[in-house]
Amino acid sequence: MKIVTIIGARPQIIKAAALSRAIKERQKNDVHEIIVHTGQHYDKNMSQVFFDELGIPKPDYNLHVGSASHGLQTARMTEGIERILLDEQPDYIVLYGDTNSTLAGAVAAAKIHVPIVHIEAGLRSFNKNMPEEINRIVCDHCSTLLFTPTATGYKNLQHEGFKTDNDGPYTIDNPKICHCGDIMYDNSLHFSQLSATRTDIIHRLCLEDGGYVLATIHRDGNTDNPKHLNAIFEALVQISKDTPIVLPLHPRTAKLIQINLRKELRERVEKSPNIKLTEPASFFEMIELERHSQLVMTDSGGVQKEAYFFKKPGIILRPETEWVEIVKTGNALLTGADTEKITTAWQHFQQTKPTVFPEIFGNGKAAAFILQEMTETLSAKA
Repeated sequence: MKIVTIIGARPQIIKAAALSRAIKERQKNDVHEIIVHTGQHYDKNMSQVFFDELGIPKPDYNLHVGSASHGLQTARMTEGIERILLDEQPDYIVLYGDTNSTLAGAVAAAKIHVPIVHIEAGLRSFNKNMPEEINRIVCDHCSTLLFTPTATGYKNLQHEGFKTDNDGPYTIDNPKICHCGDIMYDNSLHFSQLSATRTDIIHRLCLEDGGYVLATIHRDGNTDNPKHLNAIFEALVQISKDTPIVLPLHPRTAKLIQINLRKELRERVEKSPNIKLTEPASFFEMIELERHSQLVMTDSGGVQKEAYFFKKPGIILRPETEWVEIVKTGNALLTGADTEKITTAWQHFQQTKPTVFPEIFGNGKAAAFILQEMTETLSAKA
């Protein structure tokens, strides 16, 4: 079986590690994986360090697309991916999540009839103002094999007309959907055993176990909107009066706080002894920061889940989430970019500390399940 794996943003690099590991662990040497990096995340701290840390093979191709408008970036990636697919003639293209790299891979593959495997299928925020929502919907409806991490994702696909009892052969017109669990849970279980020996970030930042809040902000709906960005940072300043806050800065966030934050608020943030602005965190650094925090505030879908994996309450800096199960359990609260809602959520978790985290993301063996399904489907087709 020959597969082309498309990665572009750092969460996809991390997710790809689980499947690459499952391929290596197979008894047979019967899967050839070709890795294509679109270059959507091109900063060394946002990309290369993840390959080094996670032991992922060096990409066979790098499109070096870099930053651009949605249309231009997607067009460049689509062109490059199509060329690679025509040269390599794979049995499948494997796409992760909901980035522009995902969309480009779906469009390129569907047009030339390469079967698409979509990992993290079925997730919906039901907000089409989010570019990610458009990307994930298009990819799902171009795919042959769809692997959803949650029961809710599986139901979403059913509601959109995907069949659950159809027989093969499976194609873009007769796709198969599977509820497999979350490959990020696979990774969290695997790498959390190593993270403490791979980084000293807790010691380096002089942090106490359970004595700080971890925050991440990167969604353009927050960073590019001055009202939203100011509201979030106003809440951070208020919360930092009670506890230290660690904020690894995404390159976009680092740039836009200089442009979109009010001058007096930016000065309060920069002068605050309890707000630690750091470089982007590596994978192992993020695991350690999540594991030792008391609470996580984020607009990242992946970090929402990782907080849950490590049994930390979450404040979601968005008005909606595709990971609705986390909110339904009471272990996370949706606040959007609203200062009062953020600080109220903070106070809630100070008074009510979650203790029960139901197992809603599978058994930690999602990647092996996905690989087996891909192999069996290809064998049946032959």
